[in-house]
Amino acid sequence: MRLDGFARVLSAAGERVDRAALERGYDASAEYLGDVWRALRDVPVASHVDAILAAVNRGLPARLAPDVKARLVDAYAGPALLVPPAVDDGALGALMRLRDAGYTLAVVSNAMRTPGATLRQILEHYGLLRCFAHTTFSDEVGVRKPAAEIFALTLRAVGGEPATAVHVGDDPVLDVQGARAAGMRVIQVAAAPSTGAVPDAVIGRLAGLPEAVARLERA
Repeated sequence: MRLDGFARVLSAAGERVDRAALERGYDASAEYLGDVWRALRDVPVASHVDAILAAVNRGLPARLAPDVKARLVDAYAGPALLVPPAVDDGALGALMRLRDAGYTLAVVSNAMRTPGATLRQILEHYGLLRCFAHTTFSDEVGVRKPAAEIFALTLRAVGGEPATAVHVGDDPVLDVQGARAAGMRVIQVAAAPSTGAVPDAVIGRLAGLPEAVARLERA
């Protein structure tokens, strides 16, 4: 879908680009992004687009007008809105219970090829965005989980402290080890704790989150 959108935008701008060349450019951008992400850094999606275009033709990014580049970014970011991810059906109720109980909630998320701006639209679509006082996405702040910096940025944004915060996530490295290294308690969403991960609690679904938080507070 992304490459179909690229082809339409480039054709309308008078740029004839072979579909196979776009596919090669997309693959090349994966190598570039992989190098960035392995360093626990991130870049805005405009850099993704430039990487694809430059792999097709080195001079192509520089000669495109800003409005064309903007349409390419939209084509790149938009498919997740057409085919949105499924959401845990207990998420909204659990988050609203915590918010209404006085907890300050925030998102700390690595973006992949879908940018934070689009992910916020997805959260809004499912009624989840209103639960959060702040959202941190890696493509916007330039750093990725499990780096402690992205957790610290989020805590500063909401006036929180690591010792009184709880991170909730499923990945044993990005979420459990990352939040632990940042000085936070961790609730892992998983069928069972992953090997090597030491969360403070494990829940199978988000419906169990308010009770898990309450148990941590009592402890």
